[in-house]
Amino acid sequence: AVVSTQSTGNDLGVLQSSDGSWTPHLAELTTKARRMSGWALSVFSDRSTGTMLTLLQSVIRPQVEYCSPLWNPVKKRDISSIEDIQRRFTRKIDSCKELSYWERLEHLDLLSLQRRRERYIVIHVWKILNEIVPNSVGMKFRKSSRRGIKATVPPFNHQAQGAISTRFESSFAVRGAQLWNSVPKEVRECQSLHALKVSLGNFLRTVPDEPPVRGYTTAWSNSLIDWKRGVQLNLGEYSFIS
Repeated sequence: AVVSTQSTGNDLGVLQSSDGSWTPHLAELTTKARRMSGWALSVFSDRSTGTMLTLLQSVIRPQVEYCSPLWNPVKKRDISSIEDIQRRFTRKIDSCKELSYWERLEHLDLLSLQRRRERYIVIHVWKILNEIVPNSVGMKFRKSSRRGIKATVPPFNHQAQGAISTRFESSFAVRGAQLWNSVPKEVRECQSLHALKVSLGNFLRTVPDEPPVRGYTTAWSNSLIDWKRGVQLNLGEYSFIS
């Protein structure tokens, strides 16, 4: 029998191409989310904040957050494509029509989809550390009295091809460790899941949430990793997009 090759594989609803990228999955989930957003706006005429946020949280976000720690993108064009779902939907809210997307996030007390994915990753790393979920990626931790519990970022051969480098940098083993190390010591040392979520939430409120969005090129990725490194300092003025 002839064994045929497939360009895309499907594992529990997550698509991955034969070269190891998540491009097919990102395309699929944004298509589904746009379709669901269009359906919600056509069925429900109420554009009040309460109704719109309920629709966002119950029928739209689930389309773009399933298994997100696994496929979380690092390229700005992919981040922007996903973020566009929430940007377009919140623009329809009556009280937000004159606000930019970044202003809407603050006004509605919402996290960007990008920031929500990174929050999920930090929580999942905490679960690995506390043996609540399997450590399937072999993540290692080290502890010091001054820095607390840090995750070890796997080493990489920087002479490898660009595509391999991108997949390595976006992998959960690498990105998860980097994000974990980016949050304060007091967050990493929480003893319960509830305490972690509260402490992490309080920390995230102190970090600007300005995701890259379509039609506007930013000089940063908005990742907690970059904010930690201070990339956003001294960037000068920038404009908003609605």
